[in-house]
Amino acid sequence: MPARWLTAAVAALLLAPRPARAEIPVVELDGVVHAITAAHVVQAIDRADAAGAPLLVIRMDTPGGLDSSMRQIIDRMLNCRTPVAVFVSPSGAQASSAGFIIMIAADLAAMAPGTSTGAAHPVAGLGQMDEVMSKKVTSAMAAYIRSKAERRGRNVEMAEKAVVESKSFTEKEALDLKLIDLIAKDVPDLLKQLDGREVTRFDGTKVALKLAGQKTVDVRMDWRQAILSAIARPEILFLLLLGALAGLGAEISHPGLIFPGVIGALCLILFLFASQIIPVNWAGVLLVVLAIALFAAEVKVHSFGVLTIGGLVAMMLGAMMLVDSTLPELRVDVWRLLPVILAFAAFVLALVRLVVQAQRRRARTGAEGLVGRRGEAETDLDPEGWVIVQGERWRASSEERLPRGERVEVVSMEGLRLRVRKGA
Repeated sequence: MPARWLTAAVAALLLAPRPARAEIPVVELDGVVHAITAAHVVQAIDRADAAGAPLLVIRMDTPGGLDSSMRQIIDRMLNCRTPVAVFVSPSGAQASSAGFIIMIAADLAAMAPGTSTGAAHPVAGLGQMDEVMSKKVTSAMAAYIRSKAERRGRNVEMAEKAVVESKSFTEKEALDLKLIDLIAKDVPDLLKQLDGREVTRFDGTKVALKLAGQKTVDVRMDWRQAILSAIARPEILFLLLLGALAGLGAEISHPGLIFPGVIGALCLILFLFASQIIPVNWAGVLLVVLAIALFAAEVKVHSFGVLTIGGLVAMMLGAMMLVDSTLPELRVDVWRLLPVILAFAAFVLALVRLVVQAQRRRARTGAEGLVGRRGEAETDLDPEGWVIVQGERWRASSEERLPRGERVEVVSMEGLRLRVRKGA
């Protein structure tokens, strides 16, 4: 009996279902940090917490981004249950500006060979801040990163210099200065080095990482985030603005076409949405509107090309000023969009010319369409009778007697009666 019970117990243990081991999510933070990328990272952290993941890796390659989005990511990292490792990768990647601050605030910071970080001095969106405001903003950001670096046990002095003096560091410099915890070739190498390490969370609790044999899973944006992220690009923002102005302008000038109006309204809605993600300078928007107005005026005013040149200059300046940010990745590349600007200018000029020609074209229907038409007297007009105009029989009157068969010309229309005169 004891042998049977022992055999049954061993079999039960061997056949019992083992608890599933949570995977290690790896989320990309690639490109500019804005509302959509921040939402993607925050969503990945929430899912890692719900799944009980032993670690979350943020693979980073960013030139920086918006302060509000950076703080959203950091706030969620500091208050989640899952330890977070920021890994600047692959080789050639950077974690500058907002990316540097996110890395400093993480539970673990690592960099791949050939990467860089730092240059976290705050900048104004458009133009330059005055001296007092610049000092206030820089001092506030320096205090913010000091609080994170000190709590994480990182080099507070050098972290502050990255903000105040815009210092940058290679991966070796960052490791020597204790700004990061280690250098790793890739994610598997990172996990291998972190396995068994004890991590001190921001609240002071300690967690021992058990990563051996754990699988990683890439966390990608869902279709909604991918679409919104594609829209939130400066060149797309500029094209959406042009599409909105062109579509709505065509619908206003030609009511009833429907298709241009629908496209214009859709582009306008997407533009307004994207402007909530990317900071838009409305002076740039007004310059683009002014450019289109100058193109339209060129058709009616003979300026010998002056208005067209002014429109092109206004549109290029509008494109340069459209995004309120000093980050090159958030600025519209005017030279890349120059062919689009020239094509749009030609389109607007051609469209306005067609509208003006249509307005000047002689009416072909109604009372206005009959005035000036020629016909033939079907009966004697003395002073009234019948005439044939454009194949139709009309009651007509004339100030002079016109015999049957005489060529007549319509002078006006009164009700359903024509007033005619002798035609040429």
